[in-house]
Amino acid sequence: MTAEPEPSLRRADARRNHERVFAAALEVFQEFGLHGTMPQVAERAGVGKATVYRSYPAKEDLVEAVVAERLGELDRRTAPALAGTDPYERFRAYVSCLFESLAGDRLLSEALATGQFRRASGLLSRLSGLMDDAKGPGQVREDATALDLRVLLCGMTLQLMTNGDRDPALWRRYGELTLQALRP
Repeated sequence: MTAEPEPSLRRADARRNHERVFAAALEVFQEFGLHGTMPQVAERAGVGKATVYRSYPAKEDLVEAVVAERLGELDRRTAPALAGTDPYERFRAYVSCLFESLAGDRLLSEALATGQFRRASGLLSRLSGLMDDAKGPGQVREDATALDLRVLLCGMTLQLMTNGDRDPALWRRYGELTLQALRP
């Protein structure tokens, strides 16, 4: 199989198709998560399945690209939370922003819950680091571990997804419950 040319070297119509495919994939996987299909992406993009497979030979390639984009968006949204000086406030703000973001994005929720994406694991590591920093001021249980955080976060995420709840206010509530569970 030959490598796909760099986007800047593609014909204009091929670039437009690639952009349409990626925009459609963002929508499909946000709505359906890992259950989204390449034919759904093709249909939403208004292109043939071969056009999708030309840019992304396997569904996993497209999902990885979408997860990377979503995590980049999340990094931009959470950047203000990381700018504060109070360790607990940084942790609290990050968790709140995270839950709010997950409410509207089934793929990002699944990526975090399943841990099968390397970049999503990095997000969980960052979150664990924020939690550990907040232990010093005594606002997070000293015995709280990265596993505790993952079980709380992912458990709530999976249950909310299973229930089909997408209301950001409800997700923020469960973000607050996660924080309360970790308080001393």
